[in-house]
Amino acid sequence: MAVALDQANQDAVLQFTRVHYGAPAVARIRNWFSLMLGASQSGEREKLKQVNEFFNRIPNTSDQAQWGKSDYWATPLELIGANGGDCEDFALAKYFTLRDLGVPDERLRLTYVRAYLPASKEMQSHMVLTYHSAPDAEPLVLDNLTNAIKPASERKDLAPTYSFNGAQLWASKLRGSGRLSEPAPANLWSMLRARLLADEHAPQTMGEK
Repeated sequence: MAVALDQANQDAVLQFTRVHYGAPAVARIRNWFSLMLGASQSGEREKLKQVNEFFNRIPNTSDQAQWGKSDYWATPLELIGANGGDCEDFALAKYFTLRDLGVPDERLRLTYVRAYLPASKEMQSHMVLTYHSAPDAEPLVLDNLTNAIKPASERKDLAPTYSFNGAQLWASKLRGSGRLSEPAPANLWSMLRARLLADEHAPQTMGEK
């Protein structure tokens, strides 16, 4: 979903949201539009902060509970509309929103990690978004488990496995970029891309649904 929707397309998205997700979701989508408009002229660090905090207000739920599937990657519109998603949905929503806000693709990575959960004292598969101000810079971690955006070296609870963005997949050590070493989740990525394209065309076709 592009940031710069004209008023007619915004109205169509809001109408689609009202029909499919209900009136409360309309207010959340309006807040998303307001976030992107307000943050569009901010510096990149401020964009990271605002986008991270906005999406972290949405409840964290499993794919099975939210979508009735064992694994599902939601579009930002689906996440906001349904008001629930898992770590992958949060990371993806932040990624696409920051892309729309002008943050270059090469500075963003969708990063799979093993996260230590104190409550269970176990490591669990988890996805975060990482921001790289330069190819050799230490990345910052945007995580749905905390509003604090910290350098990777300060996240001792995370053990990275691999990362990717819209262009390609990297072996990840949360510092720089390595060679491809893991298979991309291509089926989920391609299905997500297809639904994103459908969201972008939805304003022109919503009246027919």
